[in-house]
Amino acid sequence: MSTAHMFLAADAASEHRTLIISLFGVFVLATLVITVWAGRQTKDAADFYAGGRQFTGFQNGLAVSGDYMSAASFLGIAGAIALFGYDGFLYSIGFLVAWLVALLLVAEPLRNSGRYTMGDVLAYRMRQRPVRTAAGTSTIVVSIFYLLAQMAGAGVLVSLLLGISSDAGKVGIVALVGVLMIMYVTIGGMKGTTWVQMVKAVLLMSGALLLTFMVLLKFDFNVSDLLGTAADQSGHGKAFLEPGLKYGATGTTKLDFISLGIALILGTAGLPHILIRFYTVPTAKAARKSVIWAIGLIGSFYLMTLALGFGAAALITPEEITTSNKAGNTAAPLLALHLGGVESSWGAILLATISAVAFATILAVVAGLTLASSSSFAHDIYANVIKKGQASEKEEVSAARWATVGIGVVSIGLGALARDLNVAGLVALAFAVAASANLPTILYSLFWKRFTTQGALWSIYGGLTTAVGLVLFSPVVSGKPTSMFPDVDFHWFPLENPGIISIPVGFLLGIIGTYLSKEAPDEGKYAELEVRSLTGTGAH
Repeated sequence: MSTAHMFLAADAASEHRTLIISLFGVFVLATLVITVWAGRQTKDAADFYAGGRQFTGFQNGLAVSGDYMSAASFLGIAGAIALFGYDGFLYSIGFLVAWLVALLLVAEPLRNSGRYTMGDVLAYRMRQRPVRTAAGTSTIVVSIFYLLAQMAGAGVLVSLLLGISSDAGKVGIVALVGVLMIMYVTIGGMKGTTWVQMVKAVLLMSGALLLTFMVLLKFDFNVSDLLGTAADQSGHGKAFLEPGLKYGATGTTKLDFISLGIALILGTAGLPHILIRFYTVPTAKAARKSVIWAIGLIGSFYLMTLALGFGAAALITPEEITTSNKAGNTAAPLLALHLGGVESSWGAILLATISAVAFATILAVVAGLTLASSSSFAHDIYANVIKKGQASEKEEVSAARWATVGIGVVSIGLGALARDLNVAGLVALAFAVAASANLPTILYSLFWKRFTTQGALWSIYGGLTTAVGLVLFSPVVSGKPTSMFPDVDFHWFPLENPGIISIPVGFLLGIIGTYLSKEAPDEGKYAELEVRSLTGTGAH
């Protein structure tokens, strides 16, 4: 394929700009209508934080899968597979296996034990103010890391479609996404966000199914032929279909793979925007059902990423993918263009439709993330720490809305810096931070009678500081052409994912802090929490 083909996506997009803008406008308008409708039904804090606990297991499972199948799944994993073959698919495996940890250890006890946030569970048997402050801080940091990935995906996607190449234009797109997410959360709360996520999940599954069918049809449903062509076109030959292309070259990359795997598998059970979804259902049984539905939907989707990634590798040259975006984030939209016909109207229509679906995906996920972090600030930090439990529900919801604006502004700034990084890799960092800071304290609080406030604080702050600190001094931020700051080099930590160090540190510090604490654990409170986590008695 000639170098001229590298710009055909932009050319096709420019010829059908009106169609593309119209499709995007329809998606945005439809989700805003849903948000306004839901906002009118939001009467109190339970409605804003938990959607009134009125959603069924299936509805919540659809929303959870919508929350989980983010830009990282659709854009990042397709790009990673297209460029690195087998090693790229490891993201799909890790994201899916992680749900078993959430189902077996966290979903039901968390739903039974808390009201609106992770801080409710941790503070039940600990000293309220320090633990809620720590939980709120951790939730906001993890959410912002995850938001980076979505913002980066949005910037890349819309830039490709609208032919925007300037840095200022890309920053403007990130700002637009930030403004929309602020509107979704402040107007619609959890009800609006949940309905948007359900609609988006249906759209994303339909889009992925359509592309998968078209890829398989192109190769007469011969998967072996698809994989063989992908390997030949990739420039790597058989190595493309074997482990090690990205993570097997050196001892460092092998360690990075282990670190990535640990972070992906343990991270889901500590992600704030996933955890708060369990509070939207009326019973523990519905919480379990929602996770089972989510596993089925997410599992089906990740199987389809095989066709998306290897289809992109087979039909598009690596140069075309990396020219469009260095990290491969545009592989799925480019695949849609090639399947429809690069120089035909159908190609442009398919490109616009798939990109609009991906954009809807980004909007829904950023809304869920922003809601999780603003809820934690308002409920944990504002209401229970600053106001010492004296804030009214109206004040609390107002604080959540103002927090949404603040978190949106920070996310826009950081998202602009992260626009050239692979979104799947960015999400893996969020998983590592969640598994380092949140998961140890959740598990210890629910299952360890001896656990104390000091142990919780050491675990959260220690895991959080270690994870974020290692990321700052890793190749993700500096030292490589694909880094956030490619022109400087201050990295000394060799791995791109800190999970192999920071997750054990989070668990270990929880143990050390507990045993060094002079505070006697409240066994009565632990017994109450145990009954509550198993039965849900007295939680809501």
